[in-house]
Amino acid sequence: MPSTVGHALAGLATAWTADLVPGNRGWRTAPPQAGWFDRSGGGLTVTCALLAAAPDVDLLFHWHRTVTHSAGAVLFVALFAATMAANSSRPIVRVTLMCASAYATHLLLDWLGADATPPYGLQALWPFSGAWYISHLNIFRQTARRFLLTAPIVRQNALAIGQEIAILGPIVWAVWSVRVKALSGFSAQMSRSDHASK
Repeated sequence: MPSTVGHALAGLATAWTADLVPGNRGWRTAPPQAGWFDRSGGGLTVTCALLAAAPDVDLLFHWHRTVTHSAGAVLFVALFAATMAANSSRPIVRVTLMCASAYATHLLLDWLGADATPPYGLQALWPFSGAWYISHLNIFRQTARRFLLTAPIVRQNALAIGQEIAILGPIVWAVWSVRVKALSGFSAQMSRSDHASK
């Protein structure tokens, strides 16, 4: 299963991809002189990166790849995000889809990852089904979470993280680049309409 680094990269890519969807996205733009944090989407982008890594919190409870790695958990995140968006006057549908999609990337990456620990895969359709699902494509290497400071485990995890960066890094960079161009054009368009209305 992929590392936290790979999952966080997928969350970033998801947040920035959502910014490319037409509609009410003016609140996601920032002026060119703004800091990198604001130009990258601020706290909601960070939230998406954290949500993409969040399902692995179940490692603390010894029921890994079950409830938190499921459609039920994605639905819970969607409902929670919708509630938070409604209370913050942000576009409910956009924020809900952004957060739920970021969380769902965790399931996708784990499904595509190598898994050497039975039962293999994840209970992706819980609570509708207790079946375990895995693609067997092994696109992402298996990471280890025990004996972290031993040389073989450090090497195994470093190789896994390197592979995740090699696969997901160019995707994140491409989405970021397209997003910057799209939102700068959108920002300029908004600025022109503001001047015209004055």
